[in-house]
Amino acid sequence: MRYEDYVNIGRKPKLNSLICQFYFEPNKINYKRAAGAIAAESSIGTWTALSTMKNYVKKLAANVFYLRKKDSGFIAKISYPIKLFELNNIPNILSGIAGNIFGMKEIKNLKLLDINFPNEMIRKFRGPRFGIHGIRKLLKVYDRPLIGTIIKPKLGLRTKDHAKVAFDAWLGGCDIVKDDENLSSQSFNSFKNRLRQTLKMKRKAEKLTGEKKVYMINITTETNEMIKRAEYAKKLGNEYIMMDIITCGWASLQTLRNANDKLNLVVHAHRAMHAAFTRNPKHGISMLVIVKLARLIGIDQLHIGTAIGKMSEDLKKVKENINACKGKLIHIKPVFPVCSGGLHPGHIPYLVKTLGKDIIIQMGGGIHGHPLGTFHGAKAARQALDAVMKGISLKKYAKSHRELKAALKTWKR
Repeated sequence: MRYEDYVNIGRKPKLNSLICQFYFEPNKINYKRAAGAIAAESSIGTWTALSTMKNYVKKLAANVFYLRKKDSGFIAKISYPIKLFELNNIPNILSGIAGNIFGMKEIKNLKLLDINFPNEMIRKFRGPRFGIHGIRKLLKVYDRPLIGTIIKPKLGLRTKDHAKVAFDAWLGGCDIVKDDENLSSQSFNSFKNRLRQTLKMKRKAEKLTGEKKVYMINITTETNEMIKRAEYAKKLGNEYIMMDIITCGWASLQTLRNANDKLNLVVHAHRAMHAAFTRNPKHGISMLVIVKLARLIGIDQLHIGTAIGKMSEDLKKVKENINACKGKLIHIKPVFPVCSGGLHPGHIPYLVKTLGKDIIIQMGGGIHGHPLGTFHGAKAARQALDAVMKGISLKKYAKSHRELKAALKTWKR
């Protein structure tokens, strides 16, 4: 089969097809041939005719059923027969639709923009164990966004100081405290010692505030050791774990999700390293695809951008990510979208207005950088949220809340 044979514009995909949308720019060849090359090399084809090709194999060919010009390239929609894949195997699926095609000479730039899974495939996955409703039930917070912080500085604090920062944040009003993505089990702050000491502070904060608090400890490491760390967190009574899903890998995430049937822990997914392949608008894989894959496997929370602060995504992309987190998907529960990255209390009105109440707002520097310290920074964040939920402007609320007033002055909001 020639590359062109994989292009049949207007041919309606079968109901049980996996559908991918690509942006591509041909490299000195006809755009139809380039589109066909993507479909061929991601399914049954290769660069030359094969003596081993059988008619029954041809029935498994991917098909380009939509092509249109966009900017300096083209949008292609490609349907894949479901028999091409092992249905519950994300590494296998990605090796097909996002494998060697990214290195072909025929293609100058290629980006996997979106993916839609057939129901038969979706049913092979567990999805989130808790999801939005389960997390709200755990925290007993049903009518507002959750407020969280990330321990800062992200690396270097000794365990005792780490636990004290967490305590101050919880006492000030944070629902959630989490490790940063690159804190695992370094010599200055080992995993087991950090978990023990921080949980001690969590329970103390819960008694003093009368509120449920959660600690997202980062279990990211080699897969077998990661499962042991998750088991240790469960043993000590923690309800949450955190994983860097991109650096750990999809197989590792699937292993953790399988183990979580017994562990029953909330899984917070950090997207560290994603921008290496999501940020370029012309080449790589979109964050939207990452959201859909992670939700299918079964994370409960996921960073999705902010449209404000220090991260690069615009509002359109963030809303697409949120829709992918929460949209109806057979038995798959919705994922809690997490906004994080350069946020401070002054951003809360914008986040709630544009993204809604079903979000987690995490502030690192925006809490620990408060001029009065972490405790007061957490109070300022909670005050800002209280003001929004009461329909009061931050400027007006700050007149009677000194922590919020100091935060707005610090960050000029």
